[in-house]
Amino acid sequence: MVTHRQEHTAHWIRYFADRGHAHVRPLAAGVEGAVYRLGDGTVGKVWSGRRPVGVRLMRRVYEDIAGHAALLPFATPEILGVEEHDGVLVTYERELGGIPLRSDSAVVAPGRDLAARETDALLTVLRGLSAVPATEAMRRLTVQGDDRPLWKGHTRFPDALAALVRRAVHRHGDLLAAQVPDLAGIAHRTVDSLRALPDGGPVSVVHGDLVPPNIHVDDTGTPTAVLDFGFFTTAGDPAFEAAVAAAVSDGGHVPWCARLLRRGVSTPPR
Repeated sequence: MVTHRQEHTAHWIRYFADRGHAHVRPLAAGVEGAVYRLGDGTVGKVWSGRRPVGVRLMRRVYEDIAGHAALLPFATPEILGVEEHDGVLVTYERELGGIPLRSDSAVVAPGRDLAARETDALLTVLRGLSAVPATEAMRRLTVQGDDRPLWKGHTRFPDALAALVRRAVHRHGDLLAAQVPDLAGIAHRTVDSLRALPDGGPVSVVHGDLVPPNIHVDDTGTPTAVLDFGFFTTAGDPAFEAAVAAAVSDGGHVPWCARLLRRGVSTPPR
């Protein structure tokens, strides 16, 4: 897994320009790669953290989500083309509108006051995604940093998460133990707690990385698009999605986090 933010380069601007995109310009950059606006309603993504072998499956997941577009009040990605250049994956996708819900906290520190419309926007996204049923392709995805599909060998989401915790501790235990007192005890209790969870009913798509920059809104704060599926995208319990979204969006504001969870979703709408 790439652990640093990528940068735009003149090399990739020339690359897209040589392919007929005369109006190419940098658009955004993150841990997994950089995005270039191509000027024709599409974007080019240069991936640094994903190998070409997984793009076909991700494309299928995008199609599965798009198949339920009538249930979603916002747009989701669509891969239009794929190519490889010097071992680097390049995807062409339709450009999604709107502006980020909030600036990336890795670039701009979040303020102490969180607008109510941010909570409302996140809830709109959570409820929309909870209506998209899980598919076999979603169960076959491997979350970033792991070495196998999350659901492999499991029929329950809590058991799949418990196995993921065990693998992560086995892989990074020495580093974690240096910073986390009683790591073994914490991991043991976490695994036991996960395995003790009851079945939560029907599973839906889980984005897994609903940080504010991945939610685009219009001038009124209404979500227009959800970007960057793939970091922890899988099939799972909508309550898990709500909990993770609250934690990463809260920025330490526990009351807001608790309020979001109380207003969030635990099962898909009927």
